[in-house]
Amino acid sequence: MRSKKVLANVITSLLLQFTLIVSGFIIPWLIIRTYGSSVNGVIASITQFLGFFALLEGGVGGVVRSTLYKSLASKDVIAISRILKSAEKFFRRISYVFIIYLLVIAIGYPYLVSDGFDKTFTFTLVIILGIKTIAQYFFGITYQILLQADQKSYVTSFLHIIAIIFSTIIATVLINLDTSIHIVQLFSAGVFILKPIALHLYIKHKYKIITNCDEDKSALKQKWDGIGHHIAYFLHNRTDIVVLTLFTNIKEVSVYSIYMMVAVGIRNVTTTFSSAIEAVFGDMLAKREKESLENNFNIFEFLFFMITTILFTSAALLILPFVSVYTKGVTDANYFRPLFAYILLAAEAAYCIRLPYHSVVIAAGHFKQTRNGAFLEAAINIVLSLILVNHFGIIGVAIGTLCSMIFRTVQYANYLSKNILNRSILKFIKRVVVNFSAVIIVVIVSKFLPEIVINNYFYWIIYACQITVIAVIVTLLINSIIYYADLIGLVNVLKKMIKRKF
Repeated sequence: MRSKKVLANVITSLLLQFTLIVSGFIIPWLIIRTYGSSVNGVIASITQFLGFFALLEGGVGGVVRSTLYKSLASKDVIAISRILKSAEKFFRRISYVFIIYLLVIAIGYPYLVSDGFDKTFTFTLVIILGIKTIAQYFFGITYQILLQADQKSYVTSFLHIIAIIFSTIIATVLINLDTSIHIVQLFSAGVFILKPIALHLYIKHKYKIITNCDEDKSALKQKWDGIGHHIAYFLHNRTDIVVLTLFTNIKEVSVYSIYMMVAVGIRNVTTTFSSAIEAVFGDMLAKREKESLENNFNIFEFLFFMITTILFTSAALLILPFVSVYTKGVTDANYFRPLFAYILLAAEAAYCIRLPYHSVVIAAGHFKQTRNGAFLEAAINIVLSLILVNHFGIIGVAIGTLCSMIFRTVQYANYLSKNILNRSILKFIKRVVVNFSAVIIVVIVSKFLPEIVINNYFYWIIYACQITVIAVIVTLLINSIIYYADLIGLVNVLKKMIKRKF
């Protein structure tokens, strides 16, 4: 049953990420060409400032999921209902805080931007993007967390795919009609209100949730540790654009957002596997299946390192020609930034490497124990970015991000090795060395490819196929030789998943 759910979650999550990537490429491209780089930069900047609320699902949501695993494993409807009641009450309070935060940003943000935007323009844009954030992340968040904990993320992924498709269509039509950017954002946000309604109907049909029960006040005892993780992650993840907004100009934010769009798209594809497997680890921990946990973690770690290596090595070789084609004809900002691109991708790769370790830590509910590492990560990023931005600009903030990502990844791997799986940290170091060797070989081999002049998407796709094939062959070959037992384990898991599916 676990294998079947994992397969369904992975497939729908990959489809979701593909939809997000396509939408993420289309809308900014249309905005830059219709309204200019400055407007695209303002939207990216405001979205980062409002990201506080969107990330609550990963903070308190992780605490709620870790609490639900045991109750779901024992099918205790009363306990599940009480946990959800407590979570719902907490999120309702947080929503009031977000409304105040939204008003503060709406009033204060116009004074941060000096690129010729009217204060009314930026104030109303902040409010509209805030409504979009609430529609996407507040309504139905408790039920969404329940489905994630019950290994049924495919339901929310499917609903999200539909919402994104309709939102993208509406935005595309309105932009081509040369409608105000405010109207574009407002109407595209309206679609997301339908998602929680559909989610509510599904939960009502599939689960016997008791709505008039008492809340479980002990269910969220680690909520402030979860919030601590969240605040640290918020500060860390949003530092770059905030620093660029304050110390450079809004066009630099637009440049950053385009490269980050590519990096985040790849990161989200990678995290698909992480989110699909976290609930499985939580179920194993709840049932005390230690041997099964260790065996499956080794397979998951093997797969994750390969996926990260293949995707980010390919991206490093493909991102510059892609951005050149994507921004062809745009002359109001310099979008060709090689060094920045490589540092940013290295930082996101370091983040993705940590995800297997993060998944088990969250599934085990070790929020308090790992909280300080989250704060140190944020502090490293903020301090280095503030020091380096004046000397190196956009590259400086990328260096700050890379250093903090590396620190936190090593800290996560070390904590997991000592406190949950009880294994040597040398296993982690060995995987890093093996896959870094694969990166070097892929880069060397790619130099022998016939030279192609990439001036449109057709030629870029041809080049991308060549690079990806090389990355897959080299990475798979090296890892399969050194980690043959993990390869056999992965093949056996895939066989079971396919057999149970059909």
